[in-house]
Amino acid sequence: MNTLNAGDKAPEFTLADQHGAPCSLTDFKGKKVLVYFYPKAMTPGCTIQAQGLRDTMNELTALNTVVLGISPDAVKRLPKFIERDNLNFTLLSDEDHAVADQFGVWGLKKFMGKEYDGIHRLSFLIDEQGVIQHVFTKFKTKDHHQVVLDYLQS
Repeated sequence: MNTLNAGDKAPEFTLADQHGAPCSLTDFKGKKVLVYFYPKAMTPGCTIQAQGLRDTMNELTALNTVVLGISPDAVKRLPKFIERDNLNFTLLSDEDHAVADQFGVWGLKKFMGKEYDGIHRLSFLIDEQGVIQHVFTKFKTKDHHQVVLDYLQS
């Protein structure tokens, strides 16, 4: 796993959103973009993380920041997550984990004594010019939104 760092150019990507429509990073030129990677829609940790971002969307929008959540979930799973939790941001499907690979967040994980490949829960703040401004690596799912807000407001 070779994770991208602050100062790196963010990889260009296009993924299907929750409606199956193409969504590209370049669609958000002139805005900051929080690209957050999460393992699986509708699981407890991912739900708490998404709800926190949902609940702070007004503050994020006021700071010229758009949120894109990326997971290896199939497109058909994403609308259920959005509807169930009233999410107010875009979710993207990266089933083949190509974008996760580009950002360096797909790799070996350990859980309950088992090893497997999966998404590492990291977030990237990309500036208006498409450069990674900050990588959020240390946070609890329930505090993720506040860590991001605190950084943006500092």
